Parts: sequence; structure tokens; C-alpha cells
Amino acid sequence: MIPLFKVAMSGRASAAVAGVLAGGHIGQGAKVEEFEDALRERLGTRFVSTVNSGTSGLQLALKLAARNGGEVLSTPLTFVATNWAILAAGLRIRWVDVDPATLNADLDDMAAKVSARTAAIMVVHWAGYPVDLARVSEIADECERRYGTRPMIIEDCAQAWGATYAGRPLGNHGNVAVYSFQAIKQVTSGDGGLVVCPDEESHRRGRLIRWFGLDRDPDATPRSEQDISEWGLKFHMNDISAAIGLANLDGAGERVERHRSNAAYYDRELKDVQGLERVRPAPGSEPSYWVYPVKVKRRDDFVARLSAAGIAAGHIDARNDRHSCVAEYAEPLPKLDAVHDRIVCLPVGWWLSEQDREHIVNTIRNGW
Repeated sequence: MIPLFKVAMSGRASAAVAGVLAGGHIGQGAKVEEFEDALRERLGTRFVSTVNSGTSGLQLALKLAARNGGEVLSTPLTFVATNWAILAAGLRIRWVDVDPATLNADLDDMAAKVSARTAAIMVVHWAGYPVDLARVSEIADECERRYGTRPMIIEDCAQAWGATYAGRPLGNHGNVAVYSFQAIKQVTSGDGGLVVCPDEESHRRGRLIRWFGLDRDPDATPRSEQDISEWGLKFHMNDISAAIGLANLDGAGERVERHRSNAAYYDRELKDVQGLERVRPAPGSEPSYWVYPVKVKRRDDFVARLSAAGIAAGHIDARNDRHSCVAEYAEPLPKLDAVHDRIVCLPVGWWLSEQDREHIVNTIRNGW
């Protein structure tokens, strides 16, 4: 079976972990600092803080944004971690419909739903396809003009390592951005994540929040003497995860380029297939193609046809708004209704051989 996902694990990871274990310090230490320095260089931004998961990173970001009784505008087409982090922060969800062309948030609907209650806008770069961040910034600016407060923009980059917008990596556009280093992401640390802040003050707060509100800097006042002005939780990364992440960071750029090459092949070979529509990237963006989503008629038949040919495919993220735990936030989302049951994700990763991708294309072109 050609897999939809595969773990990218460097052959150097085992030795790197063994070195940490032998060194006797496995908590947050020198390896975490080394990993953060490498991430700063890769992303081209100063204010980075590793965390123990992307979900923790989202919760930390939302604590930076939280206002009592506030709402967060968010898409229901994402993994539930995005939206359950909103609930964990004590904030309310306001669903934004989905643009059928991009499968990301419908920005016209987003603009219509900002209000005085909007504490944050959660932007999900789903499947590695960046959202039009310039338009999102305009929506936040308009909210400030109308209501006097600009909502924080939080970018969920969990599926988008290597993607760019306006020629720059995500995390370089004046927003809080959160990456995931979970097992099957383009860069994995076993599990882990990264919070990128746009300024020194939010970065300072974030680094305190990730460990109970206490300053872990070796030159800081002893913890027993520190005053906690803003409480936090236990979100920090450890040196074991950082060692794995460092080993896997090398080669990540080449892996993303393989994803892009495979996606370009699909773009060429599937463009005229009847009953199949490709997803349109936002202007000015370069996706990283964690998966390759398409929209098809008769999805169950399509997936069964691929499975019979030894190809794993499916819909990776079911809509979040149908769960009973968020029933109180229900509202009409007609565009998502129209497209949700047509979405299928194809394997597009670095592990595909030329024969694999030709087999995938030929299977699709032969009908279902």
C-alpha cells in the first residue's frame, strides 16, 4: 500500500538521543536552545519558543490573546486540536465558512463575522496551503477601526512547514504562528511544537507562560523568589525531543521540495480528469503540500478504487462543527456543506517514487 503519511526520521536521531541520555540532563536545556537557534535561522525570525506539542502552542497563543467572554473566528475544516484549544482557553468559537476553491477559511465570511467580541482570528494553513494573510490583516485592521480593538491573528501552521506567503516563511507576517513537530509532520521531534511571536513583549510573555509563569533563564532570579504575575502551564520542550528535531531538521527542505515536485506532477496530469477538481492556492503563496487534496464526485467509490489499487487516500479532517461538544456554536455553513463530502487527500510525500505517482495518476485517470 502506498501510504498517505510516513515518518521522516533521520538515521542520526538514535545517536542524538543516546547522547542526551548519556549526558544526564533530559529536561529543557542546551539541546532545546540549539534547536531553537536552528529554527530561528530556518524561519528567519527572532522570537521562537519550542513547546511540547503544537496543541500546547495554540493554547499558549490563545492565552496571549484571551479577553473575558471573547470569541475566536475559526474554520471547522481542520484537525480538532485547533478548535479544542479555543475551548481550553475559555473562549467561544465563531465558525467561518470554507472557500470551496481553496478549502481554507472563506475570507468574505470572516470579514462579515468580526465584531466587538472578536478576541482572535485563528487562521489554519490547511494541508500546507497558506491563507491570504494580507487579506486577513485587512480584516483585523477593519475590526480595530470599527470596534477599537484589533484581534490577534494566530496562524495554525501545523501542516505547513516549508510553506511561504509573499516569499517569506510562515511566522514572518506580524502574527503569532504555531508549528507542529508531531510524528508525521515534515519535521518531527517525536512530538513537539513551536510558537513564533511577532515582537519582544509577546515573546517574553510566551516564554513565561510555557513554564508556569516562571523564568527559566539561568541568570534569572531564583524560582523560589520570583513573583508570578501571569500564570502558565507546563508546555516546554525537553532535550530528548529537541535532539530528534535537530536530527530531522537537516533534509527538511529537500523533503518539502519533493512534495512540491509531486504536487506539480499531479497538477499537470490530473487537470483534465472529469469529475475531479484541484485545490487553488492563495495568490502570493507557495504551499508545502503536506497532502494533496482534491474534490471528487462519488468519494466513497473513488477511495475504494484507489485502495483496491494499493493506494491509501481519504479525508483526513472531518468538519469540527458537527461534534456534540460544540453544538451551542452551530450556524449555517452552506459552502462547507457543499464541498465537505467531496474532499479526498492523495499521497504526495517525499517517499513516492516516480512509479508510485504514475500509478496513482493512471489509477485515477482510468475512472472510478
